[in-house]
Order: sequence, then structure tokens, then C-alpha cells
Amino acid sequence: MSEATASGTPSEGTANEGTATEVATRCGTVAIVGRPNVGKSTLLNAILDAHLSIVTPKAQTTRKRVLGIATDENAQLIFIDTPGLIKPKYKMQHSMMGYVDDSLNEADVLCVVVDVVKAFDDKTILDTFTTPILTKYRDKPAVLVLNKMDALHLKTEALFLMEEARLSGFYKRAVAVSALENKEVDALVDILKGLVPKGPFLYDKDQLSTLPERFFVAELIREAIYFQYREEVPYSTDVTIVEFEERENGKWYIAADIIVERETQKGILIGAQGEALKMVGEFSRAAIEKHLQHPVFLELYVKVRQDWRNDKAQLTGLGY
Repeated sequence: MSEATASGTPSEGTANEGTATEVATRCGTVAIVGRPNVGKSTLLNAILDAHLSIVTPKAQTTRKRVLGIATDENAQLIFIDTPGLIKPKYKMQHSMMGYVDDSLNEADVLCVVVDVVKAFDDKTILDTFTTPILTKYRDKPAVLVLNKMDALHLKTEALFLMEEARLSGFYKRAVAVSALENKEVDALVDILKGLVPKGPFLYDKDQLSTLPERFFVAELIREAIYFQYREEVPYSTDVTIVEFEERENGKWYIAADIIVERETQKGILIGAQGEALKMVGEFSRAAIEKHLQHPVFLELYVKVRQDWRNDKAQLTGLGY
């Protein structure tokens, strides 16, 4: 279920080892966790200054672990963006919570993100550790991130929530940020650097992720689907890359299958005269070309796999 997060090329760890000028580096894994639609993926993208994790207005956009690496001269933070914490209703969601559990188990530090506006209506949201999947990780250092400060009318109100967090005893630190506007994100990163253990870097300094390009291409297509369609259709959809050919001359060729559960959903995805699917192709192709920094020829096919979200064999085939 888990994806490897430490298989990259080792890089330098300490400088001038054994001398009086030795400078220790820090390196550790940070799991970004929280309820759906609190801005976890937006936060990761802000930290990395890259569109690594897809973002949509809909909840439960992230389904798998998205790994991103932030490195400076003294520290390397290996971030894992995780699906939103939910009570699973079908097998795919059980797999999603399995990804969360794997990530928490691997993490050196937990970055618990909450929607600061919703926190005023439901202060128990600060006690995220009451979520069953988190209860066994209370011994790990955790930072509370009050996100969406841009939507909070009276900014000083966040101070009361930060004090609540301190009194709860669950969090080492609390910080108020706006991931959308990239405000105070650097302050959060500095806090996390101080909490990860000392040690050598696990990845090259210029490495942004260990995930393959096929993963990000599939995610960008899925992002386009979330933006274009409403209600159940996006949640009943998955994307798998069938072909990815890096041609020496001209555009790279990519073919992808969009998986749905019912024939009616297939009809909605394709639309009259194929216009809806064409829009998905245009939107996702532009995003893929920006990500790959290369022009692509993209072909999309819609296929029906009955009840795939509750079928263990089909979920395994789709990488869940």
C-alpha cells in the first residue's frame, strides 16, 4: 500500500566532518494531515513553489500519498500530502486511510492542518488527535497549522485558537498561515526544520519528488475532471496512463483511460458529440505541458468498470 519514500540518490549530509567547523544537517519526513478541504495540497504546493499536488474546490481530491521534497543548505524536509481524514464508506476510502496510516507511521513530524474559519464554529477541530487513526501517534511532535487566514475577518482571533492548541498538550507549536496567499508559510517551514532529526540528506538537492511523471500526468487529468463535472461523477472516476512515449522529435504521446462505474457516467463524461471530453483534454493537456515543459499529444478514452471503488481486485490494478 505504501510507496517508497527513501529510494533516492544519497546526497551530502554534514560538511567538514570531524573538524571544528562541522555543520550538521537535518533531514526528516513530515506528514501533512487533516480533514478534507482544509488546504493540505495548497500548503504543499506553496512550500515547494510548484504545482505538485492537485487542488480543486471539492473535498477529498487527494486520494494517494503525494511526496514532495524541500531542500536548502541545512535541511531537507520530505513532505507527504495525504487524503483528508474521513470515516471510510467503501473500499477505496479504506485504502485512502491506509495511505494516511502509512504516512503517519513513517513521519518524524506531523503537520496537522485545520481550516481556521471552521475552527471557530467547532473548537474540537483543534483536537484532531481524537480521530481514531491519529490516536496511536500522539508521541510524535506535531505542529498545528491554522490555514486560510486570508478568509478570517479578524486576524487576531487566531491567537485564541493557538492558545487552545497549546493547552491541549497535543502540539509542539502552532502557526497561522494562508497557503493560498503564501503568507507565513516560510515561518512554518522554519519550525519544521527545527523538529526533524539531525542527519544526512536522503535525496539530491534539486530533487522535487520520487514519484514518476505518469503519476502526475494522471493526477492532472483527474484535476480537470474535478473542475468540469459536478456531484458524483468526479468521485466515481479514476485515471490510468496507458502509454507515455517520449519521442525524440515532436510532441510526446500520452494515452490515458478514464475509469467510471456506470454507462450513464460515461455518457456524461463524453458529452454531446464528445464536447465535454474534449474540454477535459484541452484543460489537462495545457496543465501537463506546463508540468513536463514539453508539448504533448493527449488521447483520452472512457471505460466502464462496474463498482470499481468497492472491488479489491480492480483497486489493486489501479494502484490502491
